[in-house]
Amino acid sequence: MYELIQVGEKTYYINCPAKIGIYRINESDVCLIDSGNDKDAGKKVQKILKAQNWKLSMIINTHSHADHIGGNSLLQQRLECPAYSVGIENSFIQNPVLEPSFLYGGYPCKELRNKFLMAQASTNSELTEEVLPVGLEMIRLDGHSFSMVGLKTADDVWFLADCLTSSNIIEKYHVSFLYDVREYLETLAKVEKLQGKLFIPAHSEPTENIKDLVDINRNKVFEIIELIKKTCKEPKCFEEILKNIFDSFQLTMDFIQYALVGSTVRSYLSYLHDKGELAVEFEDNRLLWLAGS
Repeated sequence: MYELIQVGEKTYYINCPAKIGIYRINESDVCLIDSGNDKDAGKKVQKILKAQNWKLSMIINTHSHADHIGGNSLLQQRLECPAYSVGIENSFIQNPVLEPSFLYGGYPCKELRNKFLMAQASTNSELTEEVLPVGLEMIRLDGHSFSMVGLKTADDVWFLADCLTSSNIIEKYHVSFLYDVREYLETLAKVEKLQGKLFIPAHSEPTENIKDLVDINRNKVFEIIELIKKTCKEPKCFEEILKNIFDSFQLTMDFIQYALVGSTVRSYLSYLHDKGELAVEFEDNRLLWLAGS
């Protein structure tokens, strides 16, 4: 873990739970793509940079989830480097309680106020084309989060953040977190057409062929959609739908899984309702979901 791997003349990544990209701007200055899950990750990143005699000029956060921004605060305190992200991601990074609050749908209880869902606050500015170092290109990869981005380096290497999950993780957990199912499916269609020498998703091994992984992720989305529609052949409330998904995939519920999977299931319900494939009705002060005939 936390091994520095070179994949291009100017492109590296740190092999860790949420892979961290490094792009060498010049002989001494580097740009970090995400910062790991906590201050310990930040310390390890700093140690790697020091060993290479590199100066951290900026951090680009692909999105605001804690495992991608957790090292920001320590690195900013120690190295005084600016950090950037896009749109509403900045608000979540600067106000971390928004993440568990959003997932839970109200004030998060203590089980949800932890470093897995709440990183330390850091100062982020808007990421624009003008801010990007020469040699980096940015692409929007919406769906997993509000305004996630991917980055392509001058070495033809793509950092794809969380738009794809490894087959092993999918087989184990089945339901990957999604904010917007429609946008996510559009992102998958975009990603499978990308051209590059190497693709590095944050939670999967680097690959030269991204299409196979896109297919695996897309097929799981369609499987979940069919499961929800089948579950809702008879009117079901949200908690019944959620229980059936946990039971069907043999998942174990705790507070964090309730929040993550529950939020994702609500996103699927919204997607199917907006498409006209799920109707809603209110009965005995309950909101019920019903699949169309």
